Amino acid sequence: MNTRNGNLVNLVTLALLMALIFLMGQTPLGLIPLGFCNVTLLVIPVAVGTLFMGLKYGVLLGLTFGATSFVSALLRPSTLVGTLMGASLPMVIVMTFLPRLMVPVVIHFVHKTMAHKLEKTGLAVAAACGSLTNTILYLGLMLIFYMICGIDNTAVLTAIGATAGGAGPLEAVAAALITPPIVLALRKAMHKKTA
Repeated sequence: MNTRNGNLVNLVTLALLMALIFLMGQTPLGLIPLGFCNVTLLVIPVAVGTLFMGLKYGVLLGLTFGATSFVSALLRPSTLVGTLMGASLPMVIVMTFLPRLMVPVVIHFVHKTMAHKLEKTGLAVAAACGSLTNTILYLGLMLIFYMICGIDNTAVLTAIGATAGGAGPLEAVAAALITPPIVLALRKAMHKKTA
């Protein structure tokens, strides 16, 4: 595939994945509300885009994920985010964007590190690491910001711990299982060998 066609394929794929992130973020398809927090599958399109098209496109998808999360935080905040939003909107902005921008960076470098391993395993590990990056950074920033704002109660720690221990691993497993077949199918369809 020549460079011009490859760029066109990447732009179309980017647009489709951005639309998918927005759709998933505004429906129960991508943000599953649990009351105190939301379980997210929005990492999966970011992982697919990063592994199929590369880091530059992955960062744009991470930015889309962050923007979608911020809009959701404004329109339908979970209990934890709503409490923090009342104390500091700038902290919520950092919390919704920074982890999502780090996801493609981690995915890219984990995949590059594992490129010599079996391809499907490398894709799965990279996707799982990206998902865990999102969970750890998001919940870690939430905890730090709660402490900075002086919002300290056992219920917050319990909810963050439950999310980290329950939803985080489930999100990582979902990313590891769903991402590789999609990336491999896209590569095969486009005759593209590497991300």
